[in-house]
Amino acid sequence: MSRHEGHSMHDAQLSLSAAAAADDVASKIVPPVTVVLEGRCICHRIRLHEHSGYESLAEALHRMFVVDVNESYGHGHEEKEGRLDLSNAVPGHVVAYEDMEDDLLLVGDLQWNDFVRVAKRIRIIPAKRSSRGKH
Repeated sequence: MSRHEGHSMHDAQLSLSAAAAADDVASKIVPPVTVVLEGRCICHRIRLHEHSGYESLAEALHRMFVVDVNESYGHGHEEKEGRLDLSNAVPGHVVAYEDMEDDLLLVGDLQWNDFVRVAKRIRIIPAKRSSRGKH
């Protein structure tokens, strides 16, 4: 192994350990986000930086609010039809978030890393039903 290759390997190991250290620091600095399902008095907390993106978040929300509820009522696991995303993570609900300025925005509108940085609370709100055609 040449001297240059040894430095490259050492540099790669240092950058990997630096990335791991940065993740460890992020887990200590970035607080968990509160997840509120409107109509329930119990909140959950989730560490957004531990998720790889919106699909991973959708799966976690589905486990929190759909699978757990069905199991407690004796329904067992429901089979997911197709891919799980934010639009169907909690059926009949819209997933929104409050940012640092207390604005309420739809989850998924920002790039994942930007969302993780600015979200301080996730709110799962019942979807409004259309009142058209009910006259």
